[in-house]
Amino acid sequence: MISNSSSTSPNTQQQDLLFHLDENGIATITFNRPEKKNAFDSHIIEHLLTLLNQLKQDKDARALVLRANGTHFSSGADLNWMQSLAEFSMEENIKDAENLAELLHQLDTLPIPTIALVQGAAFGGALGLICCCDIAIASKETTFCLSEVKLGLVPATIGPYVCRAMGQRHARRYMLTAELINAYQAKELNIVHKLVLTPQALNPCLEELLKQISRNSPNAVREAKALCHLCESSFLDESMRQQTSKIIAELRVSPEGQEGLSAFLQKRKPNWIPPHD
Repeated sequence: MISNSSSTSPNTQQQDLLFHLDENGIATITFNRPEKKNAFDSHIIEHLLTLLNQLKQDKDARALVLRANGTHFSSGADLNWMQSLAEFSMEENIKDAENLAELLHQLDTLPIPTIALVQGAAFGGALGLICCCDIAIASKETTFCLSEVKLGLVPATIGPYVCRAMGQRHARRYMLTAELINAYQAKELNIVHKLVLTPQALNPCLEELLKQISRNSPNAVREAKALCHLCESSFLDESMRQQTSKIIAELRVSPEGQEGLSAFLQKRKPNWIPPHD
């Protein structure tokens, strides 16, 4: 199991990224640059990548919560950082962009459930992070925006995840216009799954979700997420039918599969649910 840690930008003594893993296997990564509207730069991206790679190897981790301190979830990429990249070579710029692309991929494919809690503003790359999470909850005052074209840029690395979430036609509109998207529109566009009245109401909603997840087989949850990726990337052909048949056959005889079936038939809780729950 990985230990609790935090990351600190070399430009400040404040911990810009906080990490906590509790005794129930719930990991929380918190953006902590409220004075910068939680904008992220290359240092934060690197630290996020490190944490996700560690979590990926941690068999005791059950879920990841991505959230932010302060008024806003994140304004996206730090504009001072983006401007400084003009002094970098093309090769350096490509490497920098590839780091963000890798971060999005690792978040998207993290084996455990990922939950984004969103308040305030979620612009640019922050919207991409949200679209990579399995579940997104936002307060009703939240605003979203694919604002890149206003700056002479495009939402390139986040594009595939945004298009998958909201659909190609909607993505065309909001990538081209850079319109503000309110919370109700974001729900209709599948950017978020649930809205709550206030930022303070995010925590009770999170607790209910985590309680629901904790009642499920940890191995089955991981396999279900892998199945979603398989279904997304493969054709419904004979190979797919064979793969899905193998998955369910293996899970039927697995320790957790047998425990879950036995518990149901015996009208008792399976052993992955704490006795006091």
